[in-house]
Amino acid sequence: MHCDLLKGKVALVTGGSKGIGKGMAQSLGRFGCNTVIVSRNLDEVQQVADEIKGFGVTSLACAADVTKKSQVQNVVDQVLNKFGRVDILVSNAGMNVRKPLLDLEENEWDKVINTNLKGVFLVGQAVGAVMVKQKSGKIINIASVAGIKGRPSLGAYCSSKGAVIQLTKVMALEWVDANVQVNAIAPSYIETPMTKDFISKKRDVILNRVPMRRLGTERDIDGALLLLSSHYSDFMTGQTIFVDGGSTAS
Repeated sequence: MHCDLLKGKVALVTGGSKGIGKGMAQSLGRFGCNTVIVSRNLDEVQQVADEIKGFGVTSLACAADVTKKSQVQNVVDQVLNKFGRVDILVSNAGMNVRKPLLDLEENEWDKVINTNLKGVFLVGQAVGAVMVKQKSGKIINIASVAGIKGRPSLGAYCSSKGAVIQLTKVMALEWVDANVQVNAIAPSYIETPMTKDFISKKRDVILNRVPMRRLGTERDIDGALLLLSSHYSDFMTGQTIFVDGGSTAS
């Protein structure tokens, strides 16, 4: 998909070195955005940034741990120094530990909650401050169908993604007067290089949960991404769009 709807905008994507984060960063580049990609591994995000430059836009790679406030602020400062503004934030950095609750270690719980929830808070807080000041902005938090549907061995993940949906609503209400729209995208299973091995082991079980009887692809996220990044969502805030093949409809 190629589109100039977002031409000249500045987008920041966390967790953009692989998986759906990388896919969304690439799509924003194709949509005409100057794109900043953030991950803990600078070499990986630099590779993505170089690919995005091929779309004729500017791309900046930044290394940061989204659970560390000082590192998050450093990224925002770099973006402001280079571009002077942030128009779109895609808060995607996340992780998972698959274990029954009785076997889940405290440090494993903390790691998932800190990355998936605290990270969304810290990045949203830092970028939100910029957007409130500039009186415009689009924030897209990446949630999950697991945010509203329980799954065995996903206690920490389900808890974190459910909290992201609620945090999205609060951000939306607090920043509504500053013309900042905050929404979320909640995918179900998306087939990426990261998920390929897990999905291959349980493909039939997973497909039975999806009425469309197929898995999602990175490109299936593009419609919601383009909507929530553009002026077409100017009257939408605090909402979660489920991109799930109908799995939450039943």
